[in-house]
Amino acid sequence: MQSMERRNIKNSLSLQLDPSVFELATEEEKLQQEVMGESTTFFRDGIKKLMKNPLAVFSLVVLSIIIVTILVAPMVVPYKYSEIISVDGKRDRGAKNLKPFEYSELEQEYIENGGEVFPHIFGTDALSRDYFIRVVYGTRVSLSVGLFASLIVLVIGLLYGSISGYVGGRADLIMMRIVDIIYSLPDMLIIILLSVVLDQVLQSAGGGLVDRLGSNMISIFLVFGLLYWVGMARLVRGQILSIKKNEYVLAAKAVGAKAPRIIRKHILPNSISVIIISTALQIPSAIFTESFLSFVGLGVQAPMPSLGSLANAAREGLQSYPYKLLFPATIICLIVLSLNLLGDGMRDAFDPKLRK
Repeated sequence: MQSMERRNIKNSLSLQLDPSVFELATEEEKLQQEVMGESTTFFRDGIKKLMKNPLAVFSLVVLSIIIVTILVAPMVVPYKYSEIISVDGKRDRGAKNLKPFEYSELEQEYIENGGEVFPHIFGTDALSRDYFIRVVYGTRVSLSVGLFASLIVLVIGLLYGSISGYVGGRADLIMMRIVDIIYSLPDMLIIILLSVVLDQVLQSAGGGLVDRLGSNMISIFLVFGLLYWVGMARLVRGQILSIKKNEYVLAAKAVGAKAPRIIRKHILPNSISVIIISTALQIPSAIFTESFLSFVGLGVQAPMPSLGSLANAAREGLQSYPYKLLFPATIICLIVLSLNLLGDGMRDAFDPKLRK
């Protein structure tokens, strides 16, 4: 016992710490010692914040369901968007304007004899075509137009706004006056004029995908490429004007970096959040524009459907068959609303100025 006490006696010249002089940290003291979180990237941090937004997550779920449906449905449903329904090789003239999950008399007779007929989920249209598969292909067309048009707007607006904002001076003045002129052009009139001109050109040229899309759809793409990029260009120009005065840009100039490298490596990455948000919000705008133009007859040409053309065709029999307008209109509302909510969520998640 005495030997143990002697061991616990600390030598005055020893560097060994005495445990008895230390106390356990309280919970309050532990909370004061904030430990730095794990390292993360800009996109990973933005995605993490985006996933905490319930409206953004809901919009992602809705868009995922729509995209999976339009990709898988043509593999499951045996009908084509332009196919007139036939039973056992015979055209079914009684399959017009069927209600959802309704069969014609010829189909019912064929089923009673042991045959199998795939149900008409959304019914049929006035030309005895399956309405569900037409809505699926119409959604494909509308989404494709929205994505492709947004890509055109992004590329042209990004290049034009980057050059205008970085160069500045007289070049910036001239380029912005061109943007002001383009803003004043009526897009609807240009689409009509391009449709008339391209219709004559395509009839003489002919061929494949161009004939399937038609002059109206090509004119829509041209209008997006000619007119709708100006908003993106102004946005990118404003970002570059505020960023190019920062110290790291001046340091890059001092070491001899060229203008394209400075824009690509230093300026655009610091404004990428605004670019992503603007592009995400441009997609529903393009879809709505295409649907509106198809509704007035300036969109895709028959028999290729789009959500706007389906809504226009359903308008004629609105009193007798209101569900025909309900399906494409609901899909348009879901897509536009989901993309808008997703764009707002991306703005809150990726914009550094809105972060707490």
